[in-house]
Amino acid sequence: MGDYEDVLYEAKDRIAVIRLNRPDSLNAFTAAMGRGLQAAVTAAVADESVRVIVLTGAGRGFCAGADMKLLQQITPNAPVAQKPEASGHYGGRFGYLINANKPVIAALNGPAAGLGFVLALYADVRFAGSEAKFTTSFAQRGLIAEHGVSWLLPRLIGPAHALDLLLSARKFGAAEAERIGLVNKVFTQAAFMDEVMAYARTLADTVSPRSMSVIKAQLWKSPLQDFATALALADAEMHESFKSADFKEGVAHYVEKRPAAFKGS
Repeated sequence: MGDYEDVLYEAKDRIAVIRLNRPDSLNAFTAAMGRGLQAAVTAAVADESVRVIVLTGAGRGFCAGADMKLLQQITPNAPVAQKPEASGHYGGRFGYLINANKPVIAALNGPAAGLGFVLALYADVRFAGSEAKFTTSFAQRGLIAEHGVSWLLPRLIGPAHALDLLLSARKFGAAEAERIGLVNKVFTQAAFMDEVMAYARTLADTVSPRSMSVIKAQLWKSPLQDFATALALADAEMHESFKSADFKEGVAHYVEKRPAAFKGS
């Protein structure tokens, strides 16, 4: 168990669980939490025993957005140049989640609003508890579509749904989030984390870490490529995979009818 600023971190059985940890405020986001979250994700990526990252909230909320007390103190400043991320494509506040070479699962255990809503979009897979609630909230605060949400959201749910949620800033529930494709699946609240962890264990125990890393990079790069480029990259990566130990193990465990023992190489 590791503690970071406003974040709890635990790595066990190949899965790192990162919890936003300001439960009394529904995990309202602060600068300290931002530092803690990035540090925890960096630790999970660096830990060779970790294959999957689960991001959730302590208590009954995921993240209620930016701390309103801090928002009251904001004064306008000139934009600050962002340091390019390693991929060269995804920067900004949460780009490191996309650039992480391991799958990130957002376990939306409760309210996800504003900045918390955006944070969830940077995950690779999203699950929601049946009692979770969502809102973009920006337009009701006199703000705009922040932190890349105007690019990410329409690609997940289509422009019509994205415009509805961003313009109205209305609240909606888990069932609608699943129907429009915002979340992959809704689990009953009582069994929520058990179901999320069961899915994470499937990734951690039964598929190649190398394959997950390459596939994640392929999919996040593809919106910025034409088909010919994506196809050429896939062909090149396929030939590289034939050389890998995980490919040999993938065939061997199937033929030998035994559990896989992937090494990630």
